[in-house]
Amino acid sequence: MTYITHSESETEALGAEFARDLPAGAVVALYGELGCGKTAFVRGMARGMGLDCLVNSPTFTIVNEYLGERPLFHFDMYRLGSADELYDIGWEDYLGRGGVCAVEWSENVPGAFDGDEIEVRFEKTGENERRITIGGGTKLC
Repeated sequence: MTYITHSESETEALGAEFARDLPAGAVVALYGELGCGKTAFVRGMARGMGLDCLVNSPTFTIVNEYLGERPLFHFDMYRLGSADELYDIGWEDYLGRGGVCAVEWSENVPGAFDGDEIEVRFEKTGENERRITIGGGTKLC
């Protein structure tokens, strides 16, 4: 499915709707250039999952954990160069915890996923407009 959003708040709202019924164990691979709305979408995901937390990009920490009935593990692969580095930081441990894994900059870790993840692709189509395409399966861990 493809969606067009016209503001950061619309991107957040789409993320909230997307995550409302997302099953525990889902892996969401986010793709897109800097400033295209990935973190705004994850903020919405947290809200849609019923989490009351401040969501920031985990660029320097690699992963932020937002705990609740369905935890959200928010990864940022911007500084990683390979899937091996993702596994070095404990990726498999997170998969085993039954939360939802949202992975920004998934293009930096080719081979990290098994092909059953949900892909969310972001494209800037204007100053505030984004084309967001959601597809793929649901990776349950």
